[in-house]
Amino acid sequence: MTAVPRSQLVLALMSVFAGLTVVLAVLGFAYSPVALVVALPFGATTYALWYHASGRLRERARRNARAGRRTTTERGGFGAGPREDWTGPRGGGGGRFGDTRQRRATRRSTGQSMRDAYRTLGLDPDADESAIKRAYREKVKETHPDTEDGSERRFKRVNEAYERLSE
Repeated sequence: MTAVPRSQLVLALMSVFAGLTVVLAVLGFAYSPVALVVALPFGATTYALWYHASGRLRERARRNARAGRRTTTERGGFGAGPREDWTGPRGGGGGRFGDTRQRRATRRSTGQSMRDAYRTLGLDPDADESAIKRAYREKVKETHPDTEDGSERRFKRVNEAYERLSE
């Protein structure tokens, strides 16, 4: 038995919910307005599944990440918990892409260079992920605009450095 790809599963579920929404809406107009009320949650679920299947949900999450907004799982929502211990299907911490340090070294992006990012966080270029995360947390506490010595410019620079090193 083969596994159904996730996108096909989402599209199939969306189709089922869309069909139920249409049937309930038609019944609501023909017989009873109660069916219209019941159709609303099915319509909302159809929209949510379409939003996910179309890739707009992923793009929204990327925009939020670039803007420095924390996601629900980073705030501790939905009981997802931290993912630091996850090693991926092939081990090595990087899932299908292999070692994240290798990706980090080969990926190009705009903004700070790798050298500047390490310098901003006060790290050596051979620092591992846990050292990067630890240094980032310390620097954020020092530079946060709400602290006495904090600066929004320095805070943004620390966030850019961390994003650069965690790519």
